[in-house]
Amino acid sequence: MSVELMVWDEPVPISRDQARATYLAVKRTPPGADAELDVAKELPGEITLYPGHVLVSMDLDTMDELSAQVFTVARAHGLVCYDPQRDLVHNVAPLGVYEGMQLHTGDGMVVNDPDLGLVHDVLGTMSAQNPFVALVNFGQHFLQVSPGFELEYKEGAMVRATVPELEEVRQAFNEYATGDRAFLARHEWSQG
Repeated sequence: MSVELMVWDEPVPISRDQARATYLAVKRTPPGADAELDVAKELPGEITLYPGHVLVSMDLDTMDELSAQVFTVARAHGLVCYDPQRDLVHNVAPLGVYEGMQLHTGDGMVVNDPDLGLVHDVLGTMSAQNPFVALVNFGQHFLQVSPGFELEYKEGAMVRATVPELEEVRQAFNEYATGDRAFLARHEWSQG
């Protein structure tokens, strides 16, 4: 079984719905070379060119490693990347304040410098197959959450808090990514 990612240019950040609609529309057209997308030479996996779009196919065994490479190459070229398996879109912006921050998921996705929309959407994918989401600034601090909305924050000592709903988790992750620590004052934390 193979999995796919699609890469293309968008002038502004787009929603998952817009990315999904673009992906489905492109897949209904016949493939054809597009000299304008030189990025295809840098992408790993099996490449299929569509006008203005590059489809990257890979097998399940290499999905995590190759997806991370595709996300990195797409970002370096200012391109959108849509992941139809996870129904997630990787936009170029807006980004958090920590250069080199990584987004990790329990289902194996790793994204360097994730856009804030991706972080928001990924938090809604937690499940038995994706048991955690974390934003990590290696050697400094991190924030992660698991199903049941248990937040763990570490900057020196590890603290834990349980929040009642997903929107509070999303707010905490957005604040963390943008350098705001208001989430620490809003919740009751215990040493962990």
